[in-house]
Amino acid sequence: MTSSRRLHLKSMMLQVAQSMLEAEAQQIIEAKEAYMTQSCPSLSLSGTIEELQILCKKIHQTIDKADEERYDMEVKVVKSDKEIKELKNKVIDLKGKFKKPALKKVRMSADQMLQALLGSKHKVTMDLRSNLKQVKKEVKEEGVEAVGDWRKNVEDKAGMGGRKKMFEGAEA
Repeated sequence: MTSSRRLHLKSMMLQVAQSMLEAEAQQIIEAKEAYMTQSCPSLSLSGTIEELQILCKKIHQTIDKADEERYDMEVKVVKSDKEIKELKNKVIDLKGKFKKPALKKVRMSADQMLQALLGSKHKVTMDLRSNLKQVKKEVKEEGVEAVGDWRKNVEDKAGMGGRKKMFEGAEA
């Protein structure tokens, strides 16, 4: 197919599409007019005040009916939109292409976490170091002195002098 033939077919298709769009727009206008003539009768303002009041009441009734229909349609649309969203989420879940977002590390103390969770109700502080058992240094020093005493005893008992003391201690 030559380029000129292709261009000619393309222009013909565009003309047909444009004529179809115009016909569709004309059909929409005709449908609006038909609906308006059907649901809203023409006004005849000749008459007394009572007849005009009756006419106003009828108009208000038709407005109320139209509002009820509009509200019902809105509710149906919202409900169907929710169902569509739920079904889309189910499809996504079934496909398994949903990626969990990476969680960011947050440095918080226990107090900050409790305050974030409980809000202003949080009164107790969670200072974990204050609850730890205190270790006294004196206890460690006593253990070192006992070790020192044992070494002195070994030195005293070492050699002949030490054995002599052991025997002398046993005799006495």
